[in-house]
Amino acid sequence: MNATESIQTLLHCLLESQKYAVLATDQHGQPYTSLMAFSATPDLQSFILLTETGRLKYANLMTNPRVALFIDNRENVGADIEEAIAVTAQGVADEVVGEEREVLRDFFLRRHPGLRVFASAPKCALIRIKINSYVIVRRFQEVIEWRIEN
Repeated sequence: MNATESIQTLLHCLLESQKYAVLATDQHGQPYTSLMAFSATPDLQSFILLTETGRLKYANLMTNPRVALFIDNRENVGADIEEAIAVTAQGVADEVVGEEREVLRDFFLRRHPGLRVFASAPKCALIRIKINSYVIVRRFQEVIEWRIEN
């Protein structure tokens, strides 16, 4: 297994085990974070999120689509220093509409069936984040960056 395959395997394991991420957006130069349910595409190139169009995070995404997502597996125990993995995924967000929206909504709902009513609401926007890079931190100080060539 080469280094890229090893990174992809690590990311798949983490992203399958975690259902929520912290989304960081820009609010007029000030960072703004939101806890979000997510689904990552199998190729690791996109994340799918849902939000209401009237929310501050939606306005932030429409103003500046450059975002970061933070996902980790910490358990708030001492062993986290050696065992926890934290990932920052950096990318660009866009709202998906039309037929593609329905396909991606169904993909998202397979992972989060409890959000079906929310996903069907008229004010619900489907957001795709196209990932440019992942920064992975494990064993407290080991940092690995993986850039995606789109």
